[in-house]
Amino acid sequence: MKIMIIGATGMAGQALVTTALNRGHQVVAVARSAEKLATLPSNPNLTSIVRDAFNLTTTDLSAVDAVVDAFATAPDHAYLHVDLATHLISQLRETTTPRVAFILGAGSLTTGDDAHLFVHDLEQDPHAASFISVPQNQLKELTFLRDVDNVNWFGVSPAADFHPGEAQPALLGTDTLLFNDQQQSGTSAGTMAVAILDELENPKHHQTRFTVADK
Repeated sequence: MKIMIIGATGMAGQALVTTALNRGHQVVAVARSAEKLATLPSNPNLTSIVRDAFNLTTTDLSAVDAVVDAFATAPDHAYLHVDLATHLISQLRETTTPRVAFILGAGSLTTGDDAHLFVHDLEQDPHAASFISVPQNQLKELTFLRDVDNVNWFGVSPAADFHPGEAQPALLGTDTLLFNDQQQSGTSAGTMAVAILDELENPKHHQTRFTVADK
């Protein structure tokens, strides 16, 4: 499979590149920094493209079997999560290939006895002002995607703590924030990468979101 990874030099993106290459896929790594792209593992199945994701065209996207949106940005520009999703979808309307995977946030998951959105818990954090725009905009991104019925997309949300690390045994769910037996709610970048590659190789989710956590 030929897989384009947008944001390939970020935490999730690097894990995706490594996992995809290890599974024998061809990878097209897209990022804005040539210096950061140069730090990715050398592999004959890896092609790097220095490009702003907003400049990707229908031709670029249609040249691969799958696209993974692992884009990350600063809270001041969190609206770009929504803007990039709308750009990718607009380029691929009325298509079935490529399949498009979106890494979403945990804020759009429900939690508690009343099944409230986790983003509302995050909004109560004393330091919320420094980060809250990211989960808020990732919720808006999912809200937009849920109305898209003519592009072959799926989304994946991590648990509360999305962090660097190797893949772990995983818990899978749909729309509820997951906790392991130790009442920890976390997802390593490696676990996320495995979940996305598993889904690309064996599709089970179409035009919907699921969630993955470290067991």
